[in-house]
Amino acid sequence: MLRFTLSILLIFGSLQLNYSQNKIQQIKPEKLLYKKIKQGELNLFVYKPLEFDIKKKYSCVVFFHGGGWNNGTPEQFQRQSRYFASRGMVAVSVEYRIRNVHGTSPIQAMEDAKSAIRFVRSNAKLLSIDPDKIAAAGGSAGGHLAAVAGNIDLFDNTNEDPTISSKPNLLILYNPVLHFGRKWGWIDNPSNASPYDNIRKGAPPTIILTGTKDKIVPVELIENYKKRMEAVGSRCDVIFYEDAEHAFFNRGQDFIDTLYESDIFLKSNSYLSGPPTIK
Repeated sequence: MLRFTLSILLIFGSLQLNYSQNKIQQIKPEKLLYKKIKQGELNLFVYKPLEFDIKKKYSCVVFFHGGGWNNGTPEQFQRQSRYFASRGMVAVSVEYRIRNVHGTSPIQAMEDAKSAIRFVRSNAKLLSIDPDKIAAAGGSAGGHLAAVAGNIDLFDNTNEDPTISSKPNLLILYNPVLHFGRKWGWIDNPSNASPYDNIRKGAPPTIILTGTKDKIVPVELIENYKKRMEAVGSRCDVIFYEDAEHAFFNRGQDFIDTLYESDIFLKSNSYLSGPPTIK
């Protein structure tokens, strides 16, 4: 009985230790208007390090939530944003147009993604960020938006300054939608909105984290995407999570693992220093 009790206490203690090791600072975001549209206003939610110094230049990561371009909120990447702010970055989670709220299509979502990147870069001084160290990240449809901004020279808002680039310098993609293989009602030529079909020389370094049992993002597509990236001389790291399905990256241990790998990737590109603080 004593041995059983001790075992339970050891297990509980291990769980408590793991929790404390992976506790993320509860950083509150600043709400910042980046775009006015006929349906209302669109905002950025900006997470800064607790010891933020306006005199410094921080690297930045911009997150786009998933939801099939139909639903979802910027809070999907709240934990990731808080974590990277705690690691010394400025993290931004983007509100963009979605069908269930704004009655729009992915075309408007792609435009908003580019507007968000351009706004962050054009306000680099205000945000104390390095305009040449802006990473874009996202899951599923949000991964698509990040990859579109990084690879496709279409869908920019014509009222914005084209001399300020809407292209991120780095991509972190969680089970991203990268290809449209059939005609959709919202676009005449699906390849125009498919990052897979638009990889060119100068494509930003990319990491893709995805599951082997994802029914939306096939393993073969990701493998071929990596080959296309490498063919134009761009880095493309791929991590497959065995038996993981779509949207796995925000759940349990997979959340910790994907965040850890994202940290390692950012560090390898000089966006972060020091070891990851999540294990």
